[in-house]
Amino acid sequence: MMTRAGTAAHDTPAGARRPALVVPGLEEKVITMDAELLSDTFVSLADTMVDDFDVIDFLHMLTDRSARLLSVSAAGVVLADPRGQLRVAAASSEAAELIELFQIQNDQGPCLDCFRTGQPVTAAGLAGPGQRWPRFAAAATRAGFGTVDALPMRLRDQVVGALNLFAAGARPLGPAELRIGQALADVATIGLLQERNVRRAETLAEQLQAALNSRVVIEQAKGKLAERLGLDMDQAFTMLRDQARSTNQRLNDVARHVINSPTADFPPPHRE
Repeated sequence: MMTRAGTAAHDTPAGARRPALVVPGLEEKVITMDAELLSDTFVSLADTMVDDFDVIDFLHMLTDRSARLLSVSAAGVVLADPRGQLRVAAASSEAAELIELFQIQNDQGPCLDCFRTGQPVTAAGLAGPGQRWPRFAAAATRAGFGTVDALPMRLRDQVVGALNLFAAGARPLGPAELRIGQALADVATIGLLQERNVRRAETLAEQLQAALNSRVVIEQAKGKLAERLGLDMDQAFTMLRDQARSTNQRLNDVARHVINSPTADFPPPHRE
């Protein structure tokens, strides 16, 4: 059963075994993956033609599910703004978000190369010598990441961003896992491009700019909640998103209310 985009009902009772998808890899190994979660994720990524479609929540769902399905430490999404400059749109953890920002600010890293070439880029063994992106490798290692697989968010010749997968180990994902990761990125890209029948590049740019502007508001709300309640930034974001979903409100609206509230209170539930 689907509720809203990004909020599939897939919880399993405690102690119950969830169905698993066994994917034969090209390196003579088998990947066991949650088949129900994988199916729900593809449905959610494709289900963008709804009145209350929330781009930011959609992208955070993509990063959260990618990290869980592919068993990586974290995932992030960078998108191009109307001027073609990359900006961080979503991340499954604060550490991944900071590394994404580091790449953009220092103009080096696999995620930038992936976006510019439209091709997958892998950076493995980041703690070792002879790195292609030395400043990035050092920063990623300090953050606890040993490998990054960057996958293009592309439809034909149009590249809108990159889905980036961060792992603690030194080995990159295998071919089977990369195929699934690229499929997630592809479906998400199609969802973004088709939302409300977006067909013209300038309309897409306006949509992505609005999403990136919304993220600034959400970051401010995260900081206010974290300071007031003594939370870390990941916990503050989870609280914001849970509140938006449980009250059927847009994430950006909840965040804006928190910023404008003297006490960082949440807004009342939305009523029809």
